[in-house]
Amino acid sequence: MIVKRTTRRAGTTHRRASHAVSRVGLLGGSFNPAHDGHLHISEMAIKHLALHELWWLVSPQNPLKPVAGMAPLPSRLAAARRKARAPRIRVSDVERELGTRYTIDTVRALKARHPEFHFVLVIGADNLAQMPAWHAWDALFRELPVAVFDRPSYSQRALGGVAALRFAGRRLDPRFGPQLAYRAPPAWIFFRTALNPASATELRGRETAHEMRAKLKEPKTPHPPGRRAP
Repeated sequence: MIVKRTTRRAGTTHRRASHAVSRVGLLGGSFNPAHDGHLHISEMAIKHLALHELWWLVSPQNPLKPVAGMAPLPSRLAAARRKARAPRIRVSDVERELGTRYTIDTVRALKARHPEFHFVLVIGADNLAQMPAWHAWDALFRELPVAVFDRPSYSQRALGGVAALRFAGRRLDPRFGPQLAYRAPPAWIFFRTALNPASATELRGRETAHEMRAKLKEPKTPHPPGRRAP
């Protein structure tokens, strides 16, 4: 059921915000690497939530992701800054600065640091589907409003999942997006926007395949007659 209700110092990359900044979206993740899907959901969030800024919170190590294959944090930050070309997107390693590991702790710390801001958690439908695996996910929904953006093949699973059903009575119509930041949590919206299929897993797979093909094409180093290859 949909209920129809009427510095910038987030981290080392943010200065103290001006008074013009009020509605701020938070998009956390490994960004391993940052890709067009991150940019797409960010642009959709800025548009549909009328955000003044959206912060990419690059996690030192996502508790739900394996350490193996995780690029160093400085590399992921640099790649994220190159990708975040929209003027309202800010890239931050505030979790490293705060020493927080879980989203709930990061959110509480940011709310304490920036009481003048109205934060909205921005996630994809895939994260809504797996929300029960998050640490203190129920408390997280009660900590700040949540904006969920559809992803290919996830909408049915996400809306039929534990988190969506738990807070079904607090779901708002998408037309209230610009007001979501001011809503008392729990409050959330599911946006069926244009989809972007990009994923970091697929991107890393393509990069690995490209590297393998390049290695196969490398010319063999010729050895002088009479000498054996080492």
